[in-house]
Parts: sequence; structure tokens; C-alpha cells
Amino acid sequence: MNISEISSDEFQTNWKGKFFTIFAGQAFSLFGSALVQFALVWYLTQQTGSATILATATLVAMLPQIILGPFVGALVDRWDRRLVMMVADGAIALVTLALAALFLFGLVQVWHIYLILLLRSAGGAFHWPAMQASTSLMVPKEQLSRIAGMQQTLHGLVSIIAPPTGAVLISLLPTQGVLMIDVVTALLAILPLVFISIPQPARQQTESGEHATSYWQDVREGFAYVARWPGLLAILLMATLGNFLLTPTGALMPLLVTKHFGLGALEFGLTDSLWGIGMIAGGLLLSVWGGFKRRVLTSMLGIIGLGLGVVTVGFTPANMFWLALAGMAFMGFMNPMTNGPLHAIIQTAVKPEMQGRVMSLISSAATAMTPLSLAVAGPVSDLVGIRAWYIFGGVVCLLMGAGALFIPAIMNVETNHTEKTVQPPAGAAAVIQ
Repeated sequence: MNISEISSDEFQTNWKGKFFTIFAGQAFSLFGSALVQFALVWYLTQQTGSATILATATLVAMLPQIILGPFVGALVDRWDRRLVMMVADGAIALVTLALAALFLFGLVQVWHIYLILLLRSAGGAFHWPAMQASTSLMVPKEQLSRIAGMQQTLHGLVSIIAPPTGAVLISLLPTQGVLMIDVVTALLAILPLVFISIPQPARQQTESGEHATSYWQDVREGFAYVARWPGLLAILLMATLGNFLLTPTGALMPLLVTKHFGLGALEFGLTDSLWGIGMIAGGLLLSVWGGFKRRVLTSMLGIIGLGLGVVTVGFTPANMFWLALAGMAFMGFMNPMTNGPLHAIIQTAVKPEMQGRVMSLISSAATAMTPLSLAVAGPVSDLVGIRAWYIFGGVVCLLMGAGALFIPAIMNVETNHTEKTVQPPAGAAAVIQ
């Protein structure tokens, strides 16, 4: 039997050992990627001191996620997802190794870093939907919310641990040494996938073994699948609006700390730390509790909580910085409550063979809001004040989450999808690759 030929039921008979081995490898890779991000941002800061260069680097790292997202998902659904993850991690390791060599020989230039960030992001655009879509086949449906909570906890831990670890490593190692750590962690992510089978979704194929539909038919079907599902489409629009409103709150935080509260770098660092601690706490609670049986209720309450936290920060008087820290911790706590159950809903309710496309579309739409929201928030905040963006964004999120509780299409999203699939050509059959 080929190592990729295993059914979801076979995997789930003893899923914990196999899944968490893969999960551990992915955790190492995530940590290594965070170290690379820190090292490259620090290098650009030290060598150029240019805000434009740093902003450009951030934009370059987002572009593949935004542009490729709608088209990558169809490929993830057509290809062996295990191989997609292995190739993506391997490609990211190779380009990082090339950048390490440029640092070693003193040949690195800013455009090299831009190119590597672009290529690493392109690899991530394939890897993330492949991993998320595979999780629904590896993990029993009733455990998906808990797994999502663990993933959120992991991201919170990395956000706290990676920056100080990166700072220590930069003082002990040259930049290429830090980059090599990421190469090693990428290999640790690939290794379990070499030996552990991952279930693949059923796909429509002709008798000759060809795909029953063309690539572009699959792309169009991905858009149509989301569009004809009112609840899912509404949640996608909510996620897009939420990212537009809340992303700038992180970018504006240094100005809020210095201009409104009259404080410095230490206090700014505390805002990040409290957010990360809150995220870890929320993720741990979700991983143990699993959320309400009706997952969407947990998410909508999470959105309300996010809005309340942002509003609290916006309304905090200049002499009550501790209240802003409490608001940041509450925002971090509510982040897993919002995102974890939504991921579980998609993994549970969306057909396995469509999940790559749906995941990619949601990620692409949400990521696309980042540059747009930053471009709008800067001038608006200069005009009406930084706190106004926090108050407005928080109130809108609060009302959006509360309003969704009264919209049946959203609250019944897990059960209200009417299947209207594209009929395959004659002679096609559903097979597991």
C-alpha cells in the first residue's frame, strides 16, 4: 500500500499519536519561521533604519497569500495534501538556506530579502490550507474545536517566546545561524510526513484516472460553493470586515502608548505580552472545554468579546494604563474563542474535497484587508485621533457579533447548506487518491 493510501476512518481509530506527531513537527516549523521573521526585521532595521523598507517587506510577505489564495486552494484539493505540505516546507527550507548562504558570504542585499520573503509566503499559501483541510480527515469531528484551541495556544506561545529567543540568538549567532535553525525546524516538520499516512478526500475521476473536472472548473466551483451558502458567505464577510477594523489596532498601539498614555517601549512591550498571555489562556480553555455544542455561538460571543476589549482600550483614560492592559488581555483571550470554532465549523461542515478552496478563499480575503485597512486607518487616525479608530472598530465588531446572533443563516451555518455539486462527466467515479 502506498503510504498516502489510508482512509479517514482508519487514521482516526488511533489518531492521537499520529496526529500529534505531525502537530509537533508543525509547531517546530512555526517557531523557526517566527525566528526568521524576527531576524530579518531586525537586520533590515539595523542596516537601513527605513520605515519604508520595513513596510515594503511586510507587504511583500503578504502578496502571495492575497494573490495566490483563490487559485491555490483548487490545487490543494486536486493534489496529495501530504505531498503539498512536504514540498511547501521543503521549498521554504531551500530558499531560506540560499539566503543563509548569501549572509555567510556577505552578498546579501535588501532585494534578496524581499525575494525570499515572497517565496516563503508562497510556500505558506500552499501549506496552510493543506494542513487545515487534512486536519478534518485526521481528527474526529467532535475534537476539532479542541484541536483549534491547541493551535491558537501554540500561536500565542510562539508570539511570546519567539521575540526574546530571537533577540538572544541574534546576540550569540550571526544572522545565517538563526536562518539555519529554521531550516532544521522545517526538516522536523517534514520528517513525520515521510512516515505517517494522511487521509485524502474522495475525488471525482474518469475511468482512465484523470480528474473529472478541469482546474478552472474547480476554481469556479470553489467560489460558487461559498456564494451559494448564505451562512458561510456571511461569516466570510464578517471576517473580512473584522480584519479591516482590528488589524490597525496593532499597528497604532505604539502611538497610543506614547502619545495618549505618555509611556515608553517597556509599556508597549507589555501590551503585546498581555495579548499573548490572553491568547494562551483562551486557547487552553477552548482546548479543554471545546466551546458550546453550537460552535458558531462560541465564535459570535468571541467577536462580541473582541469588540468589547478594543472599546475598553479606546476609552481608557491616560492615567489608567492598567485598564488598557486588561483590555489587551481580554482581546487575546477572545481571539481563540472567535477563530478556533470557525475553523472547526469549516472543517466539519465543508466537504473534505472542497476544504482547500474554502480555506484559501477565507485566508486570502482576510489577508487582503491588511494593507487596505492600514492605508485607511493611518490618515483617519491622524484626522480624528487614534482612540477614535479603537472605539469605532470595537463598537462595530461588538454590534456585528451581537447582530449575528439573530440571523438564522449564520446561526444555522453548520446545517443549512444545500448541496448543488457540479455533475462529473460520464464514466467518472469517486476515488480516494
